[in-house]
Amino acid sequence: MSDTPELSADSPRRNFLGQMAAGAMGLAALAVPGIVGLVSFFNPWRQKSEAGQSIRVTTLDALPADGSPRRFPVIADRGDAWNRLLQVPVGAVYVRRMGESKAEAIHVVCPHAGCYVEYDSKQGDFYCPCHAARFELDGQLKDPDSSPSPRPLDTLACEIKHGNEVWVAFVNYQTGTSEKKEA
Repeated sequence: MSDTPELSADSPRRNFLGQMAAGAMGLAALAVPGIVGLVSFFNPWRQKSEAGQSIRVTTLDALPADGSPRRFPVIADRGDAWNRLLQVPVGAVYVRRMGESKAEAIHVVCPHAGCYVEYDSKQGDFYCPCHAARFELDGQLKDPDSSPSPRPLDTLACEIKHGNEVWVAFVNYQTGTSEKKEA
């Protein structure tokens, strides 16, 4: 006869390994939706940090030397908690050449109600087709006293890289406010 007691299948020592495995599987099953929930919760902050990143828009060679603006789409990667979209249109800008190695960028959205402004080559200015406001080439209001627009057109940081590439720090701003606030 042996001095060691026999362990039955119901013994707590025998069930320990099974209980640990079941607990680990349960924690793993809860971790997946928990992580997805945290990523979704913090996604707006991640998107805000992506705003204002410089995006290549055009080259200096593509801009008229006389300083008249040209409209360009802004193409960038976009994503949320579930999807990552590569190279999609996120907006548009007017870019004009300001000499041999300088350019200026203006957002195409009117600060009044969010309509897209147009460049009027005959008048040499921008106008909003929604409320007929007119803006100078630098974005300033032509008639601030009678315009419904609460502020000038939004200028965007613009720099020349690699010799002649025009890069713009693209940001969308809130419309209908006198302050320039990121949307």
